[in-house]
Amino acid sequence: MTRGPGEVVVTGVGLALPGADTPDALLRRTACAVTGPAAEPFDTAARIGRRGHRYKDRATRLALCAALDALRDARLIPSDGEEVTVPGDTVGVVASSNLGNLDTACLTAAAIAERSAVDLSPMSLPNASSNVIASWVAIRHGLRGPNLMLCNGATSGLDAVHWGAALVAAGRVRRAVVIGVETHNAVVEDLLGRSADELLDGAAALVVEGARWAEGRGARAAATLGRYQRRAGLSGCVEALLPGGAAPGVWFTPERYAEGPAGTGAGTGAGAGTDGAVPVPEAVPRYDVTSAVGRASGALGVLQCVAAIGWLARAEAGTDAAPGAGPQAAGPQAAGPRAVGSEAAGPRAAGSEAAERRAAGPQAAGSEAGAGSGTACAAGPGAAPGPVPVPASRQALITSGDDTADAVAGLLLRPTPDRCHPHPPRAPLISMECSR
Repeated sequence: MTRGPGEVVVTGVGLALPGADTPDALLRRTACAVTGPAAEPFDTAARIGRRGHRYKDRATRLALCAALDALRDARLIPSDGEEVTVPGDTVGVVASSNLGNLDTACLTAAAIAERSAVDLSPMSLPNASSNVIASWVAIRHGLRGPNLMLCNGATSGLDAVHWGAALVAAGRVRRAVVIGVETHNAVVEDLLGRSADELLDGAAALVVEGARWAEGRGARAAATLGRYQRRAGLSGCVEALLPGGAAPGVWFTPERYAEGPAGTGAGTGAGAGTDGAVPVPEAVPRYDVTSAVGRASGALGVLQCVAAIGWLARAEAGTDAAPGAGPQAAGPQAAGPRAVGSEAAGPRAAGSEAAERRAAGPQAAGSEAGAGSGTACAAGPGAAPGPVPVPASRQALITSGDDTADAVAGLLLRPTPDRCHPHPPRAPLISMECSR
């Protein structure tokens, strides 16, 4: 089947986090309070080795780990290699990090001020470049499409997902790797005034791809990207995404978002509505990913998308609890085994069931595309499929940002579309589309 060129799906997910290596594991950690000793820092050498990485900063190494995981999950890189199996100019890179190489930049500036530029190491100096993370991911895997680095504050992660999808929808590339990464060190801790255990040290990555290209190579999508909005306030952003007060199936809130006592309608903390109103009905489950991984800055939006994919997989499998099951909506009992479901429900769960389904191609999926997904199909040969609205309760609402800075971004993530007639007309190529 060929879908419209504007539809963009997620075909790969990658994580480089301590204690969470799948979307479902990240969602479970978010839903359940973490007890006991902190997990060991993520070992980048275990995934990408040490050779060639001695002079790369930690944020770059974390990003390389997450990107490799996502590309392999999307079946764009074989399990025993690093080069993509599609033309490199069909793959772009969009990375988001506000603080990733801050330590290198600050230490380099201090060394020049105190002594001179001749004291700088030629091996470490490239790490001071603001786009070093995106560049190394592209170099490592031979990705020759557009290469973007975003450092855009609290909304940066969701902005990166949006721009990755925009590159695909515009035909600049057929697919893009979107990465969000942050790490902590003495410089970051001093700038933010927070200790290391409050801050993220990890990365997340997505492969966003045109649905027609994904299906053409037999890849199975984990989710479909819905609308994106950027507004001055949280309430306005949510209203633009879900007009009429429609309730989403789940809400991934801004970092450390806090609402007032039940019934007061007052919101406080990062992302709280400027008009004092709670923008999402109280019955909708809420998840704050930063409660599990630490304050995530520019990586937050990508991490939220990964956790939302875990939620969508549970909903499709029928293991997601009814509205009110989220950790903030239903109290301590909601965090128990019934609310979080089984680990096997995640798209990359034990046994790699989802990965096997993707590798098997569209015919292997059969009737797995659930009701309520986002494409309706015409009945006869030659009829083009047309999208229909997805019920709000089947969609994940993702928001990040800070009202005090007049910047809130929002994104809807929805289930993958139903399969349509096997031979609809092929959508025409649009003007800037890559040739291969």
